[in-house]
Amino acid sequence: MKGLRHYPGFLPMTIGCLVLLYAPLIVVMVYSFNGSNSITTWGGFSLHWYVDVFTGLEAARFGAAARNSLSIAFLAASGATLIAVAAAVAMVRGGQFRGKQATFALINLPLMVPEIVIAVSTLIFFSAIGLSTGYLTILLAHLTFCIPFAYLPIAARLQGIEDTYEQAARDLYATRWQAFRLILLPLMMPGIMSGYLLAFIISLDDFIITNFVKGAGMETLPTAIFGSVKQGIKPNIMAISTLMLLTSVLFVTLAYLINRKGQKTP
Repeated sequence: MKGLRHYPGFLPMTIGCLVLLYAPLIVVMVYSFNGSNSITTWGGFSLHWYVDVFTGLEAARFGAAARNSLSIAFLAASGATLIAVAAAVAMVRGGQFRGKQATFALINLPLMVPEIVIAVSTLIFFSAIGLSTGYLTILLAHLTFCIPFAYLPIAARLQGIEDTYEQAARDLYATRWQAFRLILLPLMMPGIMSGYLLAFIISLDDFIITNFVKGAGMETLPTAIFGSVKQGIKPNIMAISTLMLLTSVLFVTLAYLINRKGQKTP
């Protein structure tokens, strides 16, 4: 049986998709090291714009936005991971219960609904309950949106763990909490770490939902970049975008490696 790569046109189509996906990112990365003030004319290799990110006229604005993004991502990922752990244990170890399929669909709903729909509906909900937009609304929106990203690797890891470990602990007079804390939780840790990293980077990079629920005067790094780009693309924006891209690649790679290592352990 032929492999997929042997089908006519598969290789050119693959190359074309890769070029469309990654060529713009490569261009941004290359021109972030441009010594010229122009974003189209190459003026030699320079780290000037990376220095400008931390010391330039907009450094304070981008610094405050980065702190907001990091703190929101940390809190949202932490909360989403705790909820995802509880949900995974209930769904995988809880047996059959009424509404299980509906619960699974509800957990994964943010993955299936367009992000713009989630953003609009979240804003309407916050307005309906009289909650002023700002840091808290961003945090709550990110917490909800990140749950399925944390849940999927945790549930996948839990499904690969035999329940005999917990049964053995119970046979040795461990309580349910002790069996979970001392046996199941350490075995779940690769999935938990992978889910946390994915949730963190999803929150850190989110723009659409954040832009709807952030309110006036509140900025995260993606919205600050968007606001600066509306005034014209400057080389320092390319430097910030490259730093965010490298951070995303690092976190996704770590999540993949941790999850892969976890699959090799019992």
